[in-house]
Amino acid sequence: MRKARILIVDDAVVVRRLVTDVLAAEPGFEVVGAAANGRIALAKIPQVNPDLITLDMEMPEMDGLTTLREIRKLYPKLPVIMFSTLTSRGAAATLDALSFGANDYVTKPANVGSIMAGIQSVRSELVPRIRAFCPWCSDGEQAASPAVVAAKPVRAAPRIKVRPEIVAIGVSTGGPNALADLLPRLPADFPLPIVIVQHMPPLFTKHLATRLNSQCKFEVVEAAAGDVLRPGKALIAPGDFHMSLVKRGTQTVVHLDQSPPENSCRPSVDVLFRSVADLYGARTLGLILTGMGQDGLRGCEWIHDRGGRIVVQDEATSIVWGMPGAVSRAGLADAVVPLDRMAPAIEGALAITPPAIDTKILNHVASACV
Repeated sequence: MRKARILIVDDAVVVRRLVTDVLAAEPGFEVVGAAANGRIALAKIPQVNPDLITLDMEMPEMDGLTTLREIRKLYPKLPVIMFSTLTSRGAAATLDALSFGANDYVTKPANVGSIMAGIQSVRSELVPRIRAFCPWCSDGEQAASPAVVAAKPVRAAPRIKVRPEIVAIGVSTGGPNALADLLPRLPADFPLPIVIVQHMPPLFTKHLATRLNSQCKFEVVEAAAGDVLRPGKALIAPGDFHMSLVKRGTQTVVHLDQSPPENSCRPSVDVLFRSVADLYGARTLGLILTGMGQDGLRGCEWIHDRGGRIVVQDEATSIVWGMPGAVSRAGLADAVVPLDRMAPAIEGALAITPPAIDTKILNHVASACV
C-alpha cells in the first residue's frame, strides 16, 4: 500500500500542527511538508511531490485563491482541498475556489469547545475526503469495498413510465460545479418544481443559491419553511436542516427540521427523497449527482419502489462516484449519463405522454354516471 503524500498550506502554526498530528496518525497518510503561504507552497510542490494539498483560504503574501490558480496552471490534476471559515465571506470564497478548480473543501473548526473536539472535527471532515481522492492509501478491506463492484442492470419492477411532476436532486462533493453546469441548461419555462439537497453547511447554501440564481433562467433560492413548490423554481435545502415536502391543502410546501443527521448528513438526500416519493410516487424524477458516501441510496429505493425514475451521473464526469455509484451498483438507476447529458435526460422524461386511457373503461364509467 502506497501512502498518500500530503502538503499542508496554512499561515496559522496551530492549524498546521493540528492537521499534521491528525493526518500523521492515520494509516496510509504521510505529511510530506507544510507551508505558511502560497508562495512557499508553490516552491515546495516539486520538492516533496505531494498527492494532495490542503490549502488555507486567507494567508499573507499569496492567498489561497491566487495559489489555487497557480497550482491549476502547473498541476491541473493535483487534488486540492480548501480550508474555509464558516462565515459569509468564507462561503463566497469557497464557491470561487471550487469554480477555479478546487476539488473540495472543509470548514475550519470554530467554537468547538476543546482541542479534542477540534481534532475530531478535522478527522471526521478531512480524512474521508483525502481517502476519496487518494483511494490507493486505504487498506485491503477498504479497497475491496463495494466501490469496485460492477454496476447492475436496473432492478425489475412492473412500472409504467409516466410524465414526472417534480425533479429531486441529491449531490455532494463537486456539487456546486455540477449544479452550475446542469441547471443553466434548463429553459426559463421549465414546467416542474425542482428540490435539491447539496451537502453544505449554513451560509454556504444561501451563497450557492444566490450564485445559481444569477446563472439560471429561472429562480433558484435557499428554501424556507412553508415555501410553496412552483413550476420553474428550484429550492435548495438550507445547511444544517433536513428538508422534506408535505401537503397543505392543495399545495405542496417545504418542511424543515433538525432531527438527527442521516448518513452523517443534515440535510440528507434520503430524507428529501422519501418525502418526494411518498407524495409524488411514479411521478418522481430523482437525480443523483457527484458526491462522496451513500446518502440518497435508500431514498432512491423509495422512489424506485413507488414507480418513479432515477438518473445518475456517470463515473467519468463525477468528482467522486460515491453517491451515484452506490445507486448504480444497487440496480436502481434507469440511466447513467455524463453530466452534459443530464439536461437532455430530463427533457426526455418530460416528453413521455400519459398512458392511453382505455375507451371501453371510459365509456363504462360514463354510462354508470348517467
